[in-house]
Amino acid sequence: MNRQDLQWLARTRLSEARVLLAAKKYDGAYYLAGYAVECALKACVAKKVRKFDFPDKKLALDSYSHDLEQLLSVAGLKQMHEQEKETNADFKVKWLVVRDWSEKARYSRGRSRTEAKDLYAAITAQRNGILRWLKKYW
Repeated sequence: MNRQDLQWLARTRLSEARVLLAAKKYDGAYYLAGYAVECALKACVAKKVRKFDFPDKKLALDSYSHDLEQLLSVAGLKQMHEQEKETNADFKVKWLVVRDWSEKARYSRGRSRTEAKDLYAAITAQRNGILRWLKKYW
């Protein structure tokens, strides 16, 4: 799997989440929207790996995570992310919605329409959306 694959997955999972939202399948929409952020962060990590370089073992092991905050660190984006939150209140609010996502959502039931729509909106917003910010680094 390479960076382009991860970028494609991020976009595709968001598209699938949109379809599930329209079909009122909120559990799946919530999970896939958050998974799109995970894929986007992993694309940012993949960008750090140079062709023909032997991968750093810690970077490789730490990349096998679903924790969005950890993936921000692994991607080398933590400081820029903190700066963005400090200077952009709208972005900070959107991150507060996104950061609570967990891969465990794939097993959960009973996500509300509001939860799923809020997560999707925080990720996809044209202005200060999480994916828009991540795309600068992937």
